[in-house]
This record gives sequence, C-alpha cells and structure tokens, in this order.
Amino acid sequence: MSTDILTSHDEAWFAARASRGIQGLRAYDPGHDLVAFRRRFGVDNLVELGSNENPYGPSPAARMAVLDQLHSLHRYPDPLGLDLKRALAAKLGLDVSRILLGNGSHELLMQLAQVFAGEGTDVVFSRYGFAVFALATQCTGARARVVDALPRDHATMPLGHDLDALAAAVTPATRLVYVANPNNPTGTWFGREALEAFVARVPDDVIVVFDEAYAEMAEARDYASAVPLLARHPNLVVTRTFSKAYGLAGLRVGYLLGAPGLVAVMERVRESFNVNGPALAACEAVLDDAAHLQWSLEQNRIERGWLRDALAQRGFRVFPSQTNFVLVEFGANTTLIEAALIAQGVVVRPMGGYGLGDCLRITVGTRDENERLLAALDKVIA
Repeated sequence: MSTDILTSHDEAWFAARASRGIQGLRAYDPGHDLVAFRRRFGVDNLVELGSNENPYGPSPAARMAVLDQLHSLHRYPDPLGLDLKRALAAKLGLDVSRILLGNGSHELLMQLAQVFAGEGTDVVFSRYGFAVFALATQCTGARARVVDALPRDHATMPLGHDLDALAAAVTPATRLVYVANPNNPTGTWFGREALEAFVARVPDDVIVVFDEAYAEMAEARDYASAVPLLARHPNLVVTRTFSKAYGLAGLRVGYLLGAPGLVAVMERVRESFNVNGPALAACEAVLDDAAHLQWSLEQNRIERGWLRDALAQRGFRVFPSQTNFVLVEFGANTTLIEAALIAQGVVVRPMGGYGLGDCLRITVGTRDENERLLAALDKVIA
C-alpha cells in the first residue's frame, strides 16, 4: 500500500465515517504520561498524586489471591463472576440479580448511556461532574443538559451539585441523570435528606445514576449513599469501584447495583469475560479483609485533614472533601505552579479540562508523599 493512500486515510477521514456522536467526541484524558515520568525520575523519586489511587495498596490477601490464579491464566474467567457477586450481595444485603460487574465503573457508566440514551434524548448532569458523564452522553448522540454547580461562595458546599437545579432540568426527553456522591473532582457530597428529596422530584421513568466511587471514604455525618433507596425506587442505579478505597486500581473492577430488570438489559451489552480471573479473586479477597480497609480509610482521613490544614496555612483555598483527594485553588499562577511541581517530580492533576483552570486536584498520599509535595510547593512559592 502506498504512502499516499495511508496518509489520505487519516483521522479526519475515519472520523467523517463514524457515528454522529463519535465525530465530535474527544477521548478520555487520563492526565499526564505517568509511564514517561517514571522513566524520567525513577519510580522511587516520583510522587504520584494525580490519579486518586490508594497509596497504601490493597489487602495482602489480594496479592495472595492473584498469585493463586497464575496457574490458570490459560483458562477463561467465570463469565458471570458469581463468587464475587455473592460476596458483594452478602456485604450489601442485596440479591445477586441486582449486581453487574464491569471493567471499572467507567465501563458501566458508558454502557448505561449506550443502553438507555441516544439521539433525540437528554442526559442531565452537573458542571464539574465526573468527565465520563459527558463522554458517555456524547458518544450516544444524546443531548447533554449541563446544570450549573453551586457557586464558589456557597456557604456550606462550594462547587457542589445543585440538586434542585438538576431535578428541574429533567424534561420528557430525559432518559438518564448522572450524579456523583462524593463528586470527582470537587470532593463535594450531600446527605440523606437532600438525596431523598431529589429522588422524589425525578419522574419514575428517568434512570438516576449515583456514581459512588468514593463512598467508602465518606465519614461525614451528613453523607448518605443511595444504596438503601434501591428497594423503593427501581429507577435508581449505583455504581462503585474497587479502584479507590480497596486499592485495586491496576485490576480495573467496578460494579453496578440496580433493579434486576435493568441489570438483565445491561447484560445484553456486557462484553464477554469483561472481568479477568485474577481480578475476580482479588476483589473477593479484599471484601474479606475489613480490618485492612478500615486501617486504610483511617490513614486517608488523618492525612486528608493534615494536608488540608498545611495547604490552608500556606494561604491556599482548599475545598471541602470526603474523598482521597483535595481540590485546591491556586489562582492565576496555577499552570506555572503545576509545571514547577512536575519539574521536581511531583505530579498532580490539572483541572483546566473541567473548567477549573485555577485549581489543581491533589491526591492524598502517605505522610512522606504529602511532605514531599509541600517541600516542592514551598520551593515554588518562595
């Protein structure tokens, strides 16, 4: 094949032949090229605080479970993931028929739009909500109805979801509403009273998706999960992940909780064997180690408060958070500060793609990682 033919079939050529929703879509931005940074600085010298990973890692039982699976890598995994589903069902007090496994909750959020949205329909979500909400909507050709978040000067929850406005944005064309609680990248959350009032306002024929990727980390008294409402509201869906609190980001496992009928329909588009064998075994193992999970969550709580106070003492605004990260306002010099941190081997997450260009999202690391971040930051602001 000649070079001329290859160059004529460039990205624009193929994009013109893609479906309408894909034509204007941009790929998910994972942030910086961490593999390149690891080569540049060395793994031990790089401080990775940009991806909201659990710095303490998973339960040791997960490693043993993965090793035990290595002898059977030539076999397909359980296509239904029934052992893991049973373990989740026992933990959450739900029937197995209400659980769907995914290759991370990202896959499940995308599939929800694939199944229930499309051209001529609306999908509602909040500004500064998880980036995948917009991606899922656009790839199906649905209309995104983006609702303004609470203002920065809000007394209790700056940049949080405006649940009243989200409910008011629902129209007869709305098929999905995406809500994150706690929310990435703002770290904000809402409680039971607000949750129940919001659900009551949304029509029963609209599917409401609560992304609870950080739910295990929320210890605030006014935080509430939507899981207890599933039995009373069949139009509700909850997505969660093993990537964050359980420290299994490298294995990519998420799960969806919903009505059995919804799960059955979602099964029609689930990729075969979408969760691999070692991942299934590791997730089942971490569910059995409640002590490690609680220890990890306690370390996160302590370090989040310590890091928040240390940044505030340096004059930076730190937004409220019930996650394993903090959103920090650095002002007009944000881009320069981020570049200077990277030059010292400290990686945080820029927020320009979310419309928060004067902020950086910083993962809560270990005490050593947090101190190295602050030392690098002090050099910058000096």
